[in-house]
Amino acid sequence: MSAPQRGRRRVGGRMGLAAGFALACVTGAMLSGCSSADAVCGGGEHPVMAVGSTGRTCVSDSADPPKRYAGYPKGKAPQHVGDKWDTYWRTHTVDGSGKIIKAPGAR
Repeated sequence: MSAPQRGRRRVGGRMGLAAGFALACVTGAMLSGCSSADAVCGGGEHPVMAVGSTGRTCVSDSADPPKRYAGYPKGKAPQHVGDKWDTYWRTHTVDGSGKIIKAPGAR
């Protein structure tokens, strides 16, 4: 194999590594290495969803959800804007009994 081909392969590997890191940040797989600017909530807070709609807010880790809000089902809370659960909850919500339903007006 000639030197130029090895160089291209090495650059491609670096580009793949960078793309993989960026994807991990978006999906929430590498929380410690990602920018907090993409976080759904700030440090010491967690997201809660509006019952019957796609709205959400952040509350202190020590606080319960406010009236007409509920905690996300275990393991299904969005952590970063655009992650798997952030995208899912744009079209889904919970009803008054906590059952996951299609959000009103969702396509």
